This record gives sequence, structure tokens and C-alpha cells, in this order.
Amino acid sequence: MNTIRLLFNRWCKLSLVLRIVIGLTVGAVLGLTVPGWEPIAILGQVFVGALKAIAPVLVAVLVMASIAKAGGGLGPRFRMLITLYLLSTFIAAMCAVTGSMLFPVTLQLSEAVEASAPGALSDVFTNLLTSMVTNPVASIATANYIGILFWAILAGLALKKLATKGTISMVSDFAEVVSQAVRWVIEFAPFGILGLVFASVSESGLDIFATYGQLLLTLVGCMLFNTLVFNPLLAFLLLRRNPYPLLFTCLRESGLNAFFTRSSAANIPINMALSKRLGLEEDFYSVSIPLGATINMNGAAVTITVMTLAVVHTMGIEVSFVSALLLSVIATLGACGTSGVAGGSLLLVPMACSLFGISNDVAMQAVAVGFIIGVVQDSVETALNSSADVFFTATAEYYDQSKQKQ
Repeated sequence: MNTIRLLFNRWCKLSLVLRIVIGLTVGAVLGLTVPGWEPIAILGQVFVGALKAIAPVLVAVLVMASIAKAGGGLGPRFRMLITLYLLSTFIAAMCAVTGSMLFPVTLQLSEAVEASAPGALSDVFTNLLTSMVTNPVASIATANYIGILFWAILAGLALKKLATKGTISMVSDFAEVVSQAVRWVIEFAPFGILGLVFASVSESGLDIFATYGQLLLTLVGCMLFNTLVFNPLLAFLLLRRNPYPLLFTCLRESGLNAFFTRSSAANIPINMALSKRLGLEEDFYSVSIPLGATINMNGAAVTITVMTLAVVHTMGIEVSFVSALLLSVIATLGACGTSGVAGGSLLLVPMACSLFGISNDVAMQAVAVGFIIGVVQDSVETALNSSADVFFTATAEYYDQSKQKQ
């Protein structure tokens, strides 16, 4: 018993990142040696399920509590943050256009594939507006973060105006209780990621990395270039200091988890915890992180653009500068309406293809290809999307602090 307790204490003293790397390695080895062993795969399902279950409640109570007790001065930060979110997503789409034109990819398109996808950009806006006014309890139950944010903001404003200090304190205490539950769930991350890696390797082996290689390289290359070059450039222009230490911290501590959960929504508690460790203001990040999981979709913009242009090149359609620019705008706006779940960006490809007069039947074949390579593509996309939420949150707060000192 003492030996087990000693090993447990030593395990807990290791950094979370190191424990995750150990879980990742063990999961890959087990996936190759004993594929299909269900008890191991269940660990990943339990971990992702726990994160998805607690995240909507966490967002609702934190946003509500933060707005209720927040003072003034957050307005400029949010304006800067939203600008960074949207501008970086547009730049990502333009980066994807450039990459696709320099390294054109063609697909083998034949049979039509049936699926439900937005037919036009107006459908995305309609979905956003209807999601906002969904019943608040239903929004939490179905992880509808647009609705959660809308109702949590309204409730927070109402508390700020009408509630007593005791009521606000009670809401804040409840938010801390939920946060503590999240911290306990996050401690389970190494075992959860072990199960997730085991399931992926058991199902697909390592062959998935060679399938549709050029398309995958274009997608991942554009995402990495945007994350490692353009996002730090935006931060440098604002802060006038080296942004890479912050960027690599976000990629290591947020991106690594998001790579395996493949869900921006499930990674919200991870990003909340990282923001707290970075010393950011809770009133700010408790709203900015869930907002980022909804509208900061750099990787999604890349996926929509690259997959659309792959279909365009396959069909032999000429792409003008104006149509490329319009595609970037559509990809940016469409990405902001992407659901924070695995594969959410792929179903917006038909909407972007409609810009070039490509039918839904043809476009949905590209969606099918996307799901084939989704083991890698969606993992990288989610990792870069989610880590950028913390990166830009910290950038906006540091910029605001530097302006106040001047």
C-alpha cells in the first residue's frame, strides 16, 4: 500500500504536460500491440464525456458571475480581442488561398454523398440567431454555446443591476465550485488521452498519415504557417515584444489537449485553467475563452478554403483574385458559425463551393474525403483554434495593460 501511495505521489508531482506525453506514448504503443481492447478506449470516452458535460455549466456560471461583479474598463479589451479573432481568421483564409494556388490539389470525385449541410451563408446567420434565443436550459443540455453566452450575459447584466452583494457572492462561490470540479477532471487528462490515442491508432494504424498526403500536407501546412507566422506577427505589432514564448506555452498546454479531444468546446476548461496560470483577469477570460471557442476558427477557415479550392481545381474552374477574396470572406464568416465539435468545419465546404456554382452533390464528396483524413486534419485544426483562444486573450489583455501604463 505504501509503495502504491509513493508511486501515486510521484506521479502527481510530475507536470501535467509530461504526464500527458507519457499517456500519449503508452496509448500509441498499446494501440499497435493490442488493438481493439475496449477497456482502454473507454478511458478516452469518459474523459471527453466529462469535459463536454461540465464545460457548458462552467461557461454559464463563469460568464454570469464575471459580468455581475465586473467593473468598468473591459470594453477596449473585448473590442481588441474580437478584432484579433476575426482578423486572424481572415488572414488564415487568405493564407489557405495562397497555399492552394501554389500547390494545387485535385480529388477523385465520383459518387454523390448525402449529408446535411448549410446551403448558403444566410443559413449560417439564421442558425446563429436561432441558437442565441434557444431555451437556456436546453442550451446548457445540448452544449449550444451561442445560446449559453447570450443568456449568461443577460443574466449577468440582470444580477449586476438588481441583485445584492450576497447574491452575487453566492453565484461566484458556485462558479468556484464548478471550477474545482473541472480541475479534478483535468487531472484525469493523461489517462483520457491514453485512451483517445489508443482508439485512433487501433482503428486507423499509422497508414492514415500517408493517405491523401498532398491534401493533408496543404491543410496542415497552411494552418501551421498561419499559427507560427501570422498570429505571432499580429501579437508583435501590438505588444512590440517576442510573442513566441507565450505562443509555445499555449500550444503545449492547450493545443496538445485539444489535438486529442478534437473539440474546442471540450477544451474550454483547459483554456480557463491556463488563463488563470498566466495571471489573466478572470472577468475577461471567463467570457473571452468561450467566445473564442465560438468565433475564433483559424483552422476552420483554412479547412473550408483548401477543401473548396481542391474541388474547384478538380472541376477545372478558374479562380480570379476577386473570387479568391470573396471566398476568404465567406470562409471567415462561415468559420465563425462552425460548431465546436469534431468535423464541424467540413459541413460548411458545400456553402463555399456554391460560390463557384458547384452542386451540393459534388461538394459533399469533398466532405467525405475530409472525414477520411479528419483523424489528423481535425485534430490539428482544433489544437490551433483552441490554443489561439488563450494566445489572443493574453495578447489583448497585455496590450490593454501597456496602454494604461502610458
